[in-house]
Amino acid sequence: MGAVIVVIAMAGVAPSASAVVAPASSAAAASAADDPSAAIRVVAGDDAARAERAAALVAAMTPRQKAGAVVMGHVPSTDPATVRAYMEQTGAGGFIVMGANVAGSESALRALAQSATLDPALPALVAVDQEGGDVRRLKWDEFPSSLTLKSAPAEATAVAFSGRGSLVERAGIDVNFGIVADYTDDPGSFIYRRSLGTDAAAAAPRVAAAVAGETPFVDSTLKHFPGHGAAPGDSHRTIPSTDMSLDAWRAGEALPFRAGIDAGAQLVMFGHLAYTSVDASPASLSVAWHDILRDELGFTGVAITDDMAMLEASGIAAYRDPVANAVAALVAGNDMVLGVAYSSVDRANAVIDGIVDAVASGTLSSERLDEAATRVVALRLASATQGALPCSDC
Repeated sequence: MGAVIVVIAMAGVAPSASAVVAPASSAAAASAADDPSAAIRVVAGDDAARAERAAALVAAMTPRQKAGAVVMGHVPSTDPATVRAYMEQTGAGGFIVMGANVAGSESALRALAQSATLDPALPALVAVDQEGGDVRRLKWDEFPSSLTLKSAPAEATAVAFSGRGSLVERAGIDVNFGIVADYTDDPGSFIYRRSLGTDAAAAAPRVAAAVAGETPFVDSTLKHFPGHGAAPGDSHRTIPSTDMSLDAWRAGEALPFRAGIDAGAQLVMFGHLAYTSVDASPASLSVAWHDILRDELGFTGVAITDDMAMLEASGIAAYRDPVANAVAALVAGNDMVLGVAYSSVDRANAVIDGIVDAVASGTLSSERLDEAATRVVALRLASATQGALPCSDC
C-alpha cells in the first residue's frame, strides 16, 4: 500500500466522496497493510464551512466555556480516569501529553489520549512534543531526528516526519508540537541538536518537508516563533533576548517559519523570547509579533504559547502571576495558552476564571476571546471523529 486516505468529513456528516490521497511513509504503509483502518484520518472538509460552524458554537458558549476553550492543560498521570476528571473539572479545550503520561505502550497512551475528549463531536486538542531524538515522549519513535536530518536531503525529513506523524496519530494524539523552525550554527546552544539546519537556507526546506510529511496524520506546529537561535539562552529558565533588527529577522529567522506556514502548518508556538528592537516584551506577550505573524507571514491558524510556567521560572517579578500572564498572552494575540509545569485542576481553573474576569473588566475584549476560541474550536472540529469509518484499534 503506497498511500494513506484522508477522508474528508464534517462532524455529524457522512464522509465526502472527495477523499484526498497523500504519500505515506514505509512505516505507515506497513502498518496499514496489517490494519487498513490505521491509515485513515478523518478531518473536516471545507474550511469556510468549518469556520462558520466554529463561530456558531462559540456564539452559543458561556463566557467560562469560551475561556476554557483557549486553555491547554496537563496533569502528570498515566491513569485515563485522572485525565478525564481533569478535563471535566476544568473545561479545558486541550491537553498536552508529557513523559509522565506515557506508560510505555501505544495502546495505553491511546486510551489516555482518548480520555481527554468529553464530546466526540468536538474533541479536545490532544498534543505532544514529538520532535524525535532528544525530545520524544513516544520512546518507540526511532525515526531520524534533526541531529541527523540537518545534514541529509530534505526528502529524508519528509520521510522521517511521515513516519513520526503516523506514530503520533496511532497514539490517539491530534497535534504534534514537533517541528523546530529555529536554527543555529552554535553547537553549544541548547536548541542546536533540535533544529533542522544551521542557517535559514538549510532549515527552511527541511521545515517545509517536515510539515508535508506529518500533516496527513496530525496537525503540525512550528516553534519557537520568532526564532530561538538568534536569542541565546534557555527560555525554560530565563527570557533570552537579542537586539537583531526586524529587517535582519526577515532575511533570516523568518524564512523557516514562512516555509512551514506556506507548507500548511496549522499551529505556530510563540517562544518567550525578546527581540528588543521590535518589542521589549517576550514575543509570547507582544502584539507587534502577533501582527507580524498574521500580516507579514500570512498565518491564519492557531497561535499558541510555549509553556506559560516558563515565564514564572524566569524569576522576573512582572511574570510571577500566572493569571495575568495568561490574560496578557491572549490580549497579545495568542489563541491558546499552554500550561505544563506546576499544572493542577486548581491552577487551570484559576487561569480560566481569571480570563472570564478579564473580559468582565475590559482588560481582554470579548471580541478577542471570541476570535481565539473560534480558531481553536475550528481546529477541534477538524479532528472530530463523528462520521468516521469504523476503527476499533487505531
